Amino acid sequence: MSQPPSPDAPPARPLPWGRWSWLAALLLLAAWSFSVGEGAFLSLLRGESLAQMGGYAAKFWPPAAEAPFLALVARAALETLAISIAGTLFSVVLAGGMLYFAASEEILGSGGEWEGSSLRRTAPRRALYALARTALNFFRTVPELIWAIFFVFAVGLGPFAGALALGVHNGGVLGKLYAETLENVRPGPVEALRAGGAGRASAFLYGALPQAWPQVIAYTLYRWEVNIRTAAILGFVGAGGLGQQIHIAISLFLESRLATLTLAIFLLVNAVDLASGWLRRRLEAAF
Repeated sequence: MSQPPSPDAPPARPLPWGRWSWLAALLLLAAWSFSVGEGAFLSLLRGESLAQMGGYAAKFWPPAAEAPFLALVARAALETLAISIAGTLFSVVLAGGMLYFAASEEILGSGGEWEGSSLRRTAPRRALYALARTALNFFRTVPELIWAIFFVFAVGLGPFAGALALGVHNGGVLGKLYAETLENVRPGPVEALRAGGAGRASAFLYGALPQAWPQVIAYTLYRWEVNIRTAAILGFVGAGGLGQQIHIAISLFLESRLATLTLAIFLLVNAVDLASGWLRRRLEAAF
C-alpha cells in the first residue's frame, strides 16, 4: 500500500514541455506569418537586392536645398501641423460628446439604487450605451486613409478633408480610451454622490471625470503625436500637407526632394513630441 505524500514534501515540478509550450506556439505563429510572403523576406539579404537598395538610397544625397523648394516645404509642414491640431481637436470634441453615453453602468449607476431598476428606466440608457459604443467602434474601424478618400469626395481636395478624416477616426480611438479610463476610476466618490441623491450626470462630472482627467490628457496628447505622422500620409490621397509633396516627389522620381521632405517630417515629429511632453507636464500639474 502506497504511502500518502508528506505535507513537508516539495511540490511536484511542472513538466518542461508545459513551461515552454507558449514559446513554441509563438514561434510556430511567427513561422506561419513569414510563410505568407513565400520566402520573399529572405531575398532582402541577397547581394542583388542589397545593391539595388544601396543604389536607390544614394540618389537621396544631397537633399534638395533650393530656396523656393524649402519655402514650399515650410508651408507644407505648417499645413501638416494645422491638420494634426484641427483633427485632434475635432476628435476630442467627438469623443467627449459621446463619453457620457459610452460610460459603463457599473460606474455611473453604482450607489444609485434609489432610482429603481425598472425596464422603463434602464432600457433607454442601455440602448444609448450600445449605440455610442457601436458608433465609436465604427469610427476607429475605418482607417484614416479611407475616411480621407470619403471626405475628399465630400468636401474636395485640401487640408480640411484630412482634418475631418483624423477627427472621425481618432474620435473612435479616444472615445474607447476615455471610456476604459472611466471604468478604472475608484467607485467611492461616485457612490457617495449617488447615495446622496446626485444624478448620473453630476456623478459623471464631479465623481468620475476628475479622477480620469490626467489619463485623458495623456491619451489626447499621445494621439496628437500619432496624428502628426498620419497627417503626413493623408496627403497621398489629396489631403494636403507634406504627404502631398511626398506623393509628387515619388511620382516624378525626385529623390533629392524626397530626402528633404523626409527630413522635414522627422524634425516636425520630434518638435511635436517635445511640445506634447511639455504640455502634458503642465496640464497634469494644473489639474
